[in-house]
Amino acid sequence: MIRFTTAGESHGQALVCILEGMPAGIPLAAADVDEQLARRQQGYGRGRRMQIERDTVELLAGVRAGETLGSPIAMMVRNRDWKNWSEIMDPAPHAGDPDPRRRAVTRVRPGHADLAGVLKYDRTDARDILERASARETTARVAAGAVCRRFLAEFGVRIGSHLTHLGGIDATRPEPMPADINAAADSSQLRTLDPAAERAMVARIDVVKREGNTLGGICEVVADGLPVGLGSHVSWDRKLDGRIGAAMMSIPAVKGVEIGIGFEAARRTGAEVHDEIDRERDRPLAGNVRRRTNRAGGLEGGMTTGEPLVVRVAMKPISTLMRPLQTVDLATGGPAAATAERSDVTAAPAMGVIAEAMLAIVLADAFMEKFGGDSLNEARRNYDGYVSHVAARLAD
Repeated sequence: MIRFTTAGESHGQALVCILEGMPAGIPLAAADVDEQLARRQQGYGRGRRMQIERDTVELLAGVRAGETLGSPIAMMVRNRDWKNWSEIMDPAPHAGDPDPRRRAVTRVRPGHADLAGVLKYDRTDARDILERASARETTARVAAGAVCRRFLAEFGVRIGSHLTHLGGIDATRPEPMPADINAAADSSQLRTLDPAAERAMVARIDVVKREGNTLGGICEVVADGLPVGLGSHVSWDRKLDGRIGAAMMSIPAVKGVEIGIGFEAARRTGAEVHDEIDRERDRPLAGNVRRRTNRAGGLEGGMTTGEPLVVRVAMKPISTLMRPLQTVDLATGGPAAATAERSDVTAAPAMGVIAEAMLAIVLADAFMEKFGGDSLNEARRNYDGYVSHVAARLAD
């Protein structure tokens, strides 16, 4: 129901996103998207690129007078650094030019798409691969996610994230969690909710930066306000946990995803894992019940339970090191130090914002799958009818 595609290279003219399946009547302004684009660019340990780019969106189609039309939504984010790369990334051929491919990359980086992409697509210049494989592409995903989260907000769904680990340092998860996770996390330069851990993380980043090295991290993403029953148990490709896992694993450098207590569940007994259920009035979204715990992370059998949806996402260290690793040079076939270009020490805090966007896209798709509707008003009527029915099942 909801699908999107992106186009663009890291140092090309712009990034483009086309989002289909949004119903008509959703209030939407460029500022709704720009807010999320700005959040993606924050975080201690980011490189100079974040000082150059100040991402803003241009709504090209699908929106009129501040509301979606039900047609595909086209958005563009221009790369401000294009002026410095226009000759290098020029789409036009350079007939007779003795150096038609300036800034060619032949010293492929371990851990990046460079080598596999060059071999798969039969290229001689890894820039043909790395420009698209760059995490810069996620700017367009965040734009798509911003529209989806605007849709979800109409139903009271709120999505937030925070950094729980960076470079060997764990952050303590506060209990209770803040009502507005992003309001608290965004006030931190690393988007963590543990000030003591943040200080240690900042010091760790400073050391690693001087070493020319990089760090990974783990973010937790939480969605509140979801009704029971999004997703389905009936087929593998309709299970919501599978769809979420695929979306998160598609983020560049992400190597692991957990829902609820995740891998820890394999180390415990069933009595220590499964969430006991009690009757509780005034919880219509969950069918007037409550789980005593939420170790399942808000999903059972591929469906939402009405409890908060909790996803943790692990990002490996960035592949571009300022003190490069050893590799081979495709031009000579000999050993070489890998290419080093402008890069971040860590992008884990920003990864949480990207993961929010991908979760918003998956959840918006699940909403439209469950409730349908060509307009927001129609979807809301269907939603209200369903919630009323679910709440009545265990009503007094």
